[in-house]
Amino acid sequence: MRPGLINDRPADLLDELLAPLRLEGVFVSHWEARAPWGLRGDRERNAILHYVRSGECAITMPGTSEPVMLGAGELAVFPHGTAHELADRPGRATTPLDLMLPGRPAGGTTEVRVDGPGRMTDLLCGGLHYDAAAMSPLYRSLPEIIVLDRTVLAAEPLLSGTLEGLTPRCGGLAALRAFELVFVLALRAALDRLGGMPPALRDPAIGRALLVIQTRYAEPWTLESLAREARMSRSAFAATFTRLVGEAPARHLAGRRMREAARLLGETATPLAAIPERIGYRSSVGLHLAFRRHYGVPPGEYRRARHQAASRGSRGGIAEPVTD
Repeated sequence: MRPGLINDRPADLLDELLAPLRLEGVFVSHWEARAPWGLRGDRERNAILHYVRSGECAITMPGTSEPVMLGAGELAVFPHGTAHELADRPGRATTPLDLMLPGRPAGGTTEVRVDGPGRMTDLLCGGLHYDAAAMSPLYRSLPEIIVLDRTVLAAEPLLSGTLEGLTPRCGGLAALRAFELVFVLALRAALDRLGGMPPALRDPAIGRALLVIQTRYAEPWTLESLAREARMSRSAFAATFTRLVGEAPARHLAGRRMREAARLLGETATPLAAIPERIGYRSSVGLHLAFRRHYGVPPGEYRRARHQAASRGSRGGIAEPVTD
């Protein structure tokens, strides 16, 4: 594999796909559970990490018959916070997680002990809260669960070293940065080594188009110019892109521009009048209409809601993309 490439795709494309997913906080829980034990968690609006420090556990997901066994030194990642059960063995009766750990606010840390006569599992869990409004369609195409066993982790010294350095009592900004690093490195390892690369990134032509959309979104792209970038005919490019990415090129470009507009509105003091040119729109009217169609609120209202939420220390009331 050549330097700077992952599965022959530019590494900076993966950077651009992961970077918009702005992590805003992490809830850390440390479990020392002796068998018998079992937990049942509903779907959450954040990513979830489970790292087994010692012992083992079984992961069961709704609609699947085969449990996933996680042993000492192994990591499971749920990019979308998928509902699942966690127990000392498959088939164990489970207790709702909300009864044991209600709320689980970002920035919190807790330790839980479950007493029993059996073998102990030492488990470190992180719930990573992210800005769903910034999530790209390609991130949504990641699998429900990613498991990195000891063999994969052994080949990723930075990831394995970071995992070993996690402490049960870590909290605050240090915890966020540590779990953020684990999260990103785990996704990279999965994309690189486990065949988890979304089909769109495995296609060289569509990958070229995705890269310019992610990094050069302010340019006046058309279907024809994107097809030329991909070195395909217009019709073949449109059909292949839609099939692999899950939406048409124009919609994907508009979504990228809207995510950047939301970032500028929520995180910078860039004047509203200057944003259209920054993201590839010719007029404030065009941005206003597109932004309202995407988020359900006009840009000015979105900015006010972000600032009010920031002053309260929460994201309550902030618009997310309107889905069809």
